[in-house]
Amino acid sequence: MIARQFMEAALQQARAADAAGEVPVGAVLVKDGRILSVGRNRREETKSALAHAEIEAIHAACQAVGDWRLTGCTLYVTLEPCRMCFGAICSARIDRVVFGAYDPAAGCISTGDTVPQDLQFIGGYMETECRELLQATFQTLRNK
Repeated sequence: MIARQFMEAALQQARAADAAGEVPVGAVLVKDGRILSVGRNRREETKSALAHAEIEAIHAACQAVGDWRLTGCTLYVTLEPCRMCFGAICSARIDRVVFGAYDPAAGCISTGDTVPQDLQFIGGYMETECRELLQATFQTLRNK
């Protein structure tokens, strides 16, 4: 079951990233119907290429549960994960990823990565809302 409230929480994180001058991507990690952790892009803030929303949420969830294995978890993210984040998702043994907007240029599924059989990927959930936030941000940047 996909819960709209969790993608709404990821969108809230994406809006916070946008307000901070980051690419507006947000992530929420959920287990047993409750949010374990949240993340948002912070690459500009931290000056780190690793500061993606998914990585931040995974790291915080590992700290919260005291383990690197996040089996039984679902990651909600507003943009299709890149290959780096896809690797982290697989490493953490997350069971399911629900993402909003597709990323034809850098998204792991869009660029042809093979998803392991034990990982469920669901794309395009609340895609319009997620895509419009990204498009508005990039339009603002182009206008500057």
